[in-house]
Amino acid sequence: MRIHVATDHAGFELKAALVEHLRSAGHDVVDHGAFEYDALDAYPPFCFAAGEAVAAEPESLGIVLGGSGNGEQIAANKVPGIRAALAWKPEIAQLARAHNDANVVALGARQHTIEEALAIVDAFIAEPFSGDVRHIQRIEMVTAYVEAHTR
Repeated sequence: MRIHVATDHAGFELKAALVEHLRSAGHDVVDHGAFEYDALDAYPPFCFAAGEAVAAEPESLGIVLGGSGNGEQIAANKVPGIRAALAWKPEIAQLARAHNDANVVALGARQHTIEEALAIVDAFIAEPFSGDVRHIQRIEMVTAYVEAHTR
């Protein structure tokens, strides 16, 4: 599976561990930065790039990292076609995929050990969308709202 990964300085170390872990599991990982540690960089451009890549490749998934994951989730969700979910444990990552068909997961690098983060990401990647009608209807409601209110 192709997985698009992005972070700012706050998730720089975690991103390196995730990329290695995902590649060793056979995934095609595309790194959207940051490519060097810069304590003054900002997450939005990195998250936009990863989100745009996921939106362009519907069979792919994305991972955005930052200090808390909150801003990164918000930024990724500004990209049309992205459903980014902040996950803080594997069960939340699974629910985001199964119920919301989330295609991007956001994690707070300062909130988890590397082992915890790997478990969350693995759960997210492994869980398919359930396809349940009630979940499809809810996703369609959100999509319709966004389309009706986009200038």
